[in-house]
Amino acid sequence: LTHAVEHLFNLKFAAKELNRNSKKCDKEEKAEKAKIKKAIQKGNMEVARIHAENAIRQKNQAINFLRMSARVDAVAARVQTAVTMGKVTKSMAGVVKSMDATLKSMNLEKISALMDKFEHQFETLDVQTQQMEDTMSNTTTLTTPQNQVDMLLQEMADEAGLDLNMELPQGQTGSVGASVASAEQDELSQRLARLRDQV
Repeated sequence: LTHAVEHLFNLKFAAKELNRNSKKCDKEEKAEKAKIKKAIQKGNMEVARIHAENAIRQKNQAINFLRMSARVDAVAARVQTAVTMGKVTKSMAGVVKSMDATLKSMNLEKISALMDKFEHQFETLDVQTQQMEDTMSNTTTLTTPQNQVDMLLQEMADEAGLDLNMELPQGQTGSVGASVASAEQDELSQRLARLRDQV
């Protein structure tokens, strides 16, 4: 039982660390956006594009860390219930053996696999966890969609009050692209803020 309590503490600590990593990625994203503006002001579009790709990658990482933090938190709550009810099974004890090293690695794929094993120990997998996994698998890709990059470049140029000499897709004016991008950005920021408050 003492082991289970110790593992419970480690799970809660990992959830906090994942949350902290999410905030770090948020900061990195902001730093990359500032670099985009500078590059655009100097007329260096190639460099601006690289920073835009980095910014989007950081944004996706921030979301992934936040989702995983919520997932680990949910597993911790279940483990706590199992401890309280004295239902820590032998198979669950087996799962936690490699847990500490995995959690410390902050490797999302490894932590995800570990959470899979944990969740397997609980009879009912709630729908929310499944939805989280589906969304995670959609956003863990490291490639950055070029339309997102273009929209971010346009948004940064607009904020800097500059004209972007870039070929935009036909039928899409810069201001429309930018307003769509910033609207999406605002909505996402609000949703993330709400998620953070819940965690």
